[in-house]
Amino acid sequence: MNTRTCEHCGEHLRARHSHRARFCSTRCRVASHRAGKRTTIPDELRTRDRWVRRSATKVPLTAAGRAASSTDPRTWTSYGEAEASSAGVGLGFVLNGDGVVCIDLDHAIRPDGSLKPWAEDVVRRAGSTYIEVSPSGDGLHVFGYATVCHGRRIRRADGTAVEIYGDGRYVTVTGNVFRGSPAALADLSALVDDLLT
Repeated sequence: MNTRTCEHCGEHLRARHSHRARFCSTRCRVASHRAGKRTTIPDELRTRDRWVRRSATKVPLTAAGRAASSTDPRTWTSYGEAEASSAGVGLGFVLNGDGVVCIDLDHAIRPDGSLKPWAEDVVRRAGSTYIEVSPSGDGLHVFGYATVCHGRRIRRADGTAVEIYGDGRYVTVTGNVFRGSPAALADLSALVDDLLT
């Protein structure tokens, strides 16, 4: 018998749900995020007017629900306006080269909730910075400060990937804090330099 339940409404998750599913529906996922998880997002991100909405397939949208662009500031908005919008299924933050970067760790979390060793190493070396669980439920977004001229996807021998971006991209934002990470950004320069070499 399946004993997994929706994190928002408590309804049992059915066989049709992925083994990584945390919510029974998009409605519950959105409601859960709007219920307060986003208050953990650092001020360093919330005070920048570089917010967009996102579709279920991670396409960036304006607060009005039209196509947005990670390179066109006219399609971005404030955190408050993006948060209040009902367009799409969630939020996204645009990286524009001002020093805010994101290290995206794909398939970092095991089904039991523990981190794979390579991801544990990255998280440990990132130190005290804002880290959240990605929409997939098995990845992490590590936010901080560094200089990244060109984004890069680093393929690992085990098939996993680490992506590092600082400009011309947008990153989905869930507000689902990983391991109680702080609502602040740290300097990730040394870690980024090491990952890129």
